[in-house]
Amino acid sequence: MYTPSHFKIDDRDTLHAFMERHSFATLVTHDGQIPHATHLPFLLNPTQNSHGSLLTHMARANPQWQHLDKEVLVIFTGPHAYISPTWYTTQPAVPTWNYTAVHAYGTPRIITQHDRFAQMLHDLVELHESGRPTPWHGELPPEFRDALMKGIVGIEIEITRLEGKFKLSQNRPQDAASVISMLQNSTNQTDRDTARMMQETL
Repeated sequence: MYTPSHFKIDDRDTLHAFMERHSFATLVTHDGQIPHATHLPFLLNPTQNSHGSLLTHMARANPQWQHLDKEVLVIFTGPHAYISPTWYTTQPAVPTWNYTAVHAYGTPRIITQHDRFAQMLHDLVELHESGRPTPWHGELPPEFRDALMKGIVGIEIEITRLEGKFKLSQNRPQDAASVISMLQNSTNQTDRDTARMMQETL
């Protein structure tokens, strides 16, 4: 990912927090002829090796899982917003786009152990049900659960490299306050989320 020094994020804890907050990401692979991409929910295990690992699953009918024999890329994206040059105090200026992204590269493998795969699915449910007024705890008859599991494939990706890019007006510090103000007053929730990320980062 092309990342000028102004926008580069190296801190592992910051990158992990971003990945956990924006955990529905895109798995990109290549079968030797064409690229493939699938949008999937991911679980981060931050304690495995220096960069952590990612757990996910996809439909067995999806052919992408059959070529997980080389390095893969998982793209996490966060808030983004169009930035108008009219918001800048310094002129001349042109439009741009503020955005946040983390790229995780790694070595994939299929999860073959039944109990480990079932635990991963349980952990994914617990993560997204926690905090709800009436959470569902994934309690299913074992036969029913196991039959459904035959239709999906569990995947673990050992992260070998992380790249973070938060392009949030760091290169125009004199204009950042004005940009934040305009985004905060937007009716678009994504604009307001971008303003929050700017405040956290700058």
